[in-house]
Amino acid sequence: AFLGCSAADAARVMGVARPSGREVTSWSIAVNAVMAGCRPEHLPVLTAMAEILLDEHYGVEHSGNTTGADALVIVNGRSVSKLGFNCGPGALREGAQANTAVGRWLRLFLRNVCGFTAEEHDKATFGNSTRIVLAEDEEALADIGWPPLCAEFGFEYGDSVATMARMNSGIIVGGAYGSTAEALVPYLADGLVRVSGWDLCHVYGLGVGRFRPLLILSPLLARTIARSGWSKQDLKAALYEQARLPARKFEQFIGEWTNLTAGRGTLYELATDGLVPRAFGESDDPERLVPIVTDADKFVIAVSGDPNRNNAYVMSNDGAHGDWTAKRFE
Repeated sequence: AFLGCSAADAARVMGVARPSGREVTSWSIAVNAVMAGCRPEHLPVLTAMAEILLDEHYGVEHSGNTTGADALVIVNGRSVSKLGFNCGPGALREGAQANTAVGRWLRLFLRNVCGFTAEEHDKATFGNSTRIVLAEDEEALADIGWPPLCAEFGFEYGDSVATMARMNSGIIVGGAYGSTAEALVPYLADGLVRVSGWDLCHVYGLGVGRFRPLLILSPLLARTIARSGWSKQDLKAALYEQARLPARKFEQFIGEWTNLTAGRGTLYELATDGLVPRAFGESDDPERLVPIVTDADKFVIAVSGDPNRNNAYVMSNDGAHGDWTAKRFE
């Protein structure tokens, strides 16, 4: 019971009958939805999120791993505003019912259905708080001519899509200064480097080429970059060239400091053996700069937040421990 509401009552509120056989998933979605504070019209989004958890590519079984990363859900589509999702000021802050309640549903579903509790399967050392759902600013994207984030995964502008990936940490890139893309990129690239640490084991170590960090641009920054004639692909290419760190530091993150790379081979040796791209082994100079991803398309870019602020947010991704997965909803 939750606030005097039985499981049967909760499911009835969401329009779902008592389960039998394969209907148990809908029942579980509905019960946790009421406890989370969701509304009946949010049910299609929740169902898409449940489908992501069932997708082998996502890897829900890693949701209780020791580093305690938590999933971020990003929603796209014409229905986003109709469902009450906030994509403006405070886009990642509690308050807007849709963003907050749908994010809370994921944590409850993992706990109550998947068994991710400290007594069962959740072995996070610290853990993160529930992540608020991020809604992309569809109007800003249409205005500047950039595709939405869901296009990375085969969908089109206007499609209603929930996309999910697990994030380890995030930092603000505040007060980005400049009137051109060329002026802004170095600061954004530096933020992506600073948020990346042991996660680089998903470039090579715990996985190969699975690290896909997220850059969230305010609409003002996105417009400024687009006004320079840059596409989103142009921005990714520039980030690939500038979001780099010394090879020795990369090797410390994946080897000396974490012991997560078998044999602790140098990046030069790994590149020579064809295990990482050539860009990682252009020389054996430990001070040479190497990329933080295996190719430019690994960067994931979203546009959201206060349209009058020149800030960005960057998040490090946990690779195969909750890989980027998207599902459409009606």
